[in-house]
Amino acid sequence: MLSVEGLTVAYGGLRALADVSISVGAGQFVAIVGPNGAGKTTLFKAISGVVRPLAGRIAFDGQDLLALPAAARAHLGIAHIPEGRQVFKTLSVLENLEMGAVPRRGQAEWARNLDQIYALFPVLNERRNQPAGTLSGGEQQMLAIGRGLASSPRLLMLDEPSMGLSPMLADLIFERIEGIHREAGVTVLLVEQRVAEALGSCDYGYVLESGRLGLEGRHETLLADTGVKRAYLGM
Repeated sequence: MLSVEGLTVAYGGLRALADVSISVGAGQFVAIVGPNGAGKTTLFKAISGVVRPLAGRIAFDGQDLLALPAAARAHLGIAHIPEGRQVFKTLSVLENLEMGAVPRRGQAEWARNLDQIYALFPVLNERRNQPAGTLSGGEQQMLAIGRGLASSPRLLMLDEPSMGLSPMLADLIFERIEGIHREAGVTVLLVEQRVAEALGSCDYGYVLESGRLGLEGRHETLLADTGVKRAYLGM
């Protein structure tokens, strides 16, 4: 479904990514882990069109994403849930969800998607007329995920969904993401600082360090790796 080959991205002459290649198959749950500053968010921004790479290729179902503007990529079925949630704080919860339904598939399937979002996150239904800026951090993260689901995505990209949340809320968010993948069949690409949970949930994972790929493999392979245990799992 998604193919990234030899991706290189630089900011002000400093390389944030260097020759990075990843692959995400339809129906997979793929995780990308690594320390802060490793280039994980930059990778997502390049896929969604926020930054332009110096070199490399990004394709979605064989279509060259670099030939398309960022807005057109959403119509292909790519939803990017950014780091820090970035909800529209002055708009209501429902208006935020409506903003996510702009892609053609989101408009066509709006009623069904809204029911699914409210079933996943009942608090959003309870507070649908409330300004998004008055929600708690966890509720805003639920709203950000719901806004992505409103587009009827084929690929859901989540950037650090547990950031700033309590362990209990983070566990809830992970449960919902796993449910979206398992029950709705949505392909998931996850960047996450909670390495144990990310690798435990995924089918396949990549370890990104200093803008370069280190390890990759199935989740059981990465969880068993001595370097991963020492660097990320405190073992």
